[in-house]
Amino acid sequence: MNRLLCAGFARLKKDKVFWLGILFMAGYGAFIMFGNYMDSIKYGETLYIDNVFFSYAIIIGIVSAVFCCLFLGTEYSEGTIRNKLTVGHTRWHIYLANLVVCTAAGLLMTLSFLITATGIGIPLFGFFAAKPEIVLSYLAGTLLMVTAFTSVFTFLSMMIQNKAVAAVTVVMTVFVLLFTAIYLSSALNSPEMYEGYSYTDDDGNVVEQEAQPNPSYVSGTKRNVYEALMDILPTGQSLQYASMSAVHLWQLPAYSVIITIVTTGAGIIVFRKKDIK
Repeated sequence: MNRLLCAGFARLKKDKVFWLGILFMAGYGAFIMFGNYMDSIKYGETLYIDNVFFSYAIIIGIVSAVFCCLFLGTEYSEGTIRNKLTVGHTRWHIYLANLVVCTAAGLLMTLSFLITATGIGIPLFGFFAAKPEIVLSYLAGTLLMVTAFTSVFTFLSMMIQNKAVAAVTVVMTVFVLLFTAIYLSSALNSPEMYEGYSYTDDDGNVVEQEAQPNPSYVSGTKRNVYEALMDILPTGQSLQYASMSAVHLWQLPAYSVIITIVTTGAGIIVFRKKDIK
């Protein structure tokens, strides 16, 4: 497996999509910090680095999806996997080596954002307002979330031999999961009651409107299910990390680990029985 890892990382160093991802995440870090700093000056608002620092949690899922499907899709299109099997490498070693390389790529792209955002953000906004242990918890959680993302994308990319189909499937999957998380978040954040208000009618009389219940408010078992899905889905975690609004902060890493283990185990089982053309 060491030879597979060495070959994988050697290929990673030459991969253009990987380096574009590094540059994109670094550029996004600079853009988000400078952009929010200029807005804070323009509107006279006081912003902390906490407000924008973890925004990468949303973007990295999309960037990792694009990288994984293209990087692993080439393994099939160029016959690399078939050659690895021919020289005697086991299937589960091949799968794990690809997972390690893709995970490392996702973490390195995240690191490029962190370095840029920290280097620019702290001089502009100052240090984090949140307690250090909270910041570190969010940081560790996002790194495990990236691992969960890449494990899902590796599973999908290794199951589909056609590079174009794999690319469409992986990218569509991340966007479907993201839109699902946005819907769940919107539903959970919907208020239970609409606030009362007053207005003046045509005759000059002041009309008081009492607070009204929100018919779209999610409660009971349905709310519990929505909250659980927000914690379990990597995209749901990304929204919570980005806004630093995680209610079950200490549970999210556990879900990421479970997703990684389940998708990796399933991927190895299916890949071992897969007919490689």
